[in-house]
Amino acid sequence: MKLGVHIGYWGLGLTAAQQLELVLEAERLGYDSVWTAEAYGSDAATILAWLAQATTTIKLGSAIFQMPGRSAAMTAMTAATLDQLSDGRMLLGIGTSGPQVAEGWHGQRFAHQLQRTREYVAVVRMALARERVVFDGETLTLPLPDGPGKALKLTISPVQERIPIYIAAIGPKNTTLAAEIADGWLPTLFSPEHVGEFLPLLEDGFARAGGGKGFADFDIVPTVTAMVSDDRDSARDAMRHYVALYVGGMGSRKQNFYNALVRRYGFEEAADTVQELYLEGRKDEAAAALPAELIDTLCLVGPPDVVRERLAVYRDAGVGTLMISPMAWTFEDRLAQLRAVAELTE
Repeated sequence: MKLGVHIGYWGLGLTAAQQLELVLEAERLGYDSVWTAEAYGSDAATILAWLAQATTTIKLGSAIFQMPGRSAAMTAMTAATLDQLSDGRMLLGIGTSGPQVAEGWHGQRFAHQLQRTREYVAVVRMALARERVVFDGETLTLPLPDGPGKALKLTISPVQERIPIYIAAIGPKNTTLAAEIADGWLPTLFSPEHVGEFLPLLEDGFARAGGGKGFADFDIVPTVTAMVSDDRDSARDAMRHYVALYVGGMGSRKQNFYNALVRRYGFEEAADTVQELYLEGRKDEAAAALPAELIDTLCLVGPPDVVRERLAVYRDAGVGTLMISPMAWTFEDRLAQLRAVAELTE
């Protein structure tokens, strides 16, 4: 199992020099990849380009590029450019985001996401292969048939023969789709103890892909918040507001994918309580209502021996790359957490 580091959104209270030093230290420690995200603040592509010129071996991943914020052609252009800038280190993670961001920020309707993702990935692959892009789908038509547009092809070549595409997914149908059409899967709030729930979904996707595709051809890359500490309760507390945000506030009462996921893990009562409190604006109470068992399921927390055992659980669950997000808020503490996790995987 390889290690990745997720630096999240830009800043996190750190200076640009400190953020860069964290990534350089991760590269020195042998982390395989660094990933960055975007929501409605910093964009991921700019950060990856900045990291590309300062690093030499660590792979550069988008986790994720928001599909509603970019056309498929623009995603291909960006990925190819970053692949050239990094001499072949680009990992292309994409996702549909959620309805609040898609419709509230990008002005794109959040509908038909399975078909939209399927067609989006098909066009990205076509463009990256430097084929002339002609596509007639349900959600994408290129070129448009009733105007002056013409079929074009990418004018630059990626360094990699095939840039790996990862899809962020947590719902059953999206997970199956990721296994069918992508090279990897980016799950959030992943529980290795519940991997049995996901394996049939992934196997179904491999079967649909055909050609003998299987787990050996597919990278499972969950993000996990981490704090190595002898004070396990304090480490759990550091996770509470992050987990409460996703379980309680990342969506509405009717549509919160993360809340639904936690329910599938068997925490229905906690999911109800946390969501109700969070949407009422009682965020501290929502965080406090999270059971310790749920935090232990979703996060990497506790003394070194506990974390070491937990890392083995992820490895046994088939995780190919574990994307670590150190849950610490100073430069020194984040650096210490990066080192602690690296030491425990040796």
